[in-house]
Amino acid sequence: MSAPLQPLGDYIVAVSEEAEAKTASGIFLPENAQEKPKTAKVVAVGKDAKQVKTGDRIVYKSYSTTEIKVGREEYILVKEEDVLATVK
Repeated sequence: MSAPLQPLGDYIVAVSEEAEAKTASGIFLPENAQEKPKTAKVVAVGKDAKQVKTGDRIVYKSYSTTEIKVGREEYILVKEEDVLATVK
C-alpha cells in the first residue's frame, strides 16, 4: 500500500490497526467500549525519520496524532519522537 501523502521532516504516515471487537473470553464489545488502537502500520516516512521505515508496525502515543481521511482510507500522521516502539 502506498500512501497518497508524503510526510515532511520526521513525520510518519501510518494506518491504524483495528481495535479488538471481542474479548479473550468471547464477549463482543460495543464500538464505544473498544480500546482505541495504539498500533499502526507505517506506509510512508519523512526524509528526517531515522529509526522507523515503511512497512514497520509501530506503537505510538494515542493523543499525539493527526487523523486524515483521503478517499476511503484513513491515515494518521505522527512525529517520530511520539513513536514508542516497533513491533516485531
